[in-house]
Amino acid sequence: MIVNHVGLRVLDLERSTRFYEALGFREARTAEIPDAPSSRLLRLPEPVGLRATYLVNEGFVLELLTFDHHGGEPVDRSMAETGLTHLSLGVTDLAEAKALVAEHGGEVLDDTDLGVACMVRDPDGQLLELLHVDARPVTP
Repeated sequence: MIVNHVGLRVLDLERSTRFYEALGFREARTAEIPDAPSSRLLRLPEPVGLRATYLVNEGFVLELLTFDHHGGEPVDRSMAETGLTHLSLGVTDLAEAKALVAEHGGEVLDDTDLGVACMVRDPDGQLLELLHVDARPVTP
């Protein structure tokens, strides 16, 4: 078994695509997914209005999802909550990465800056860890 991708619900697909592209991802594909299979797989009532953009970075695939017919709000979850807590992105220049986050609609959580790592939020509030590539905990 391999990891195929990680899906991330976003409110504005274009805004989030620009944000993650600024952090080094590239768009590989965008698709509008038909309602019938989306409804069944995702357990959402029709109409679903699912659009997905697949972004790639060094073999990692991030799927950004948005729904035309299902509301949503930015998240503000704690690291202590059960479930996926954050994505960790390796950066070579932490200051530059923090500037890109702020410039593209994210939020830098300056009080978390350790010099080699810092937490930020994407435009929808998803927590991201910016971690200097030399501080990587394991090498795949």
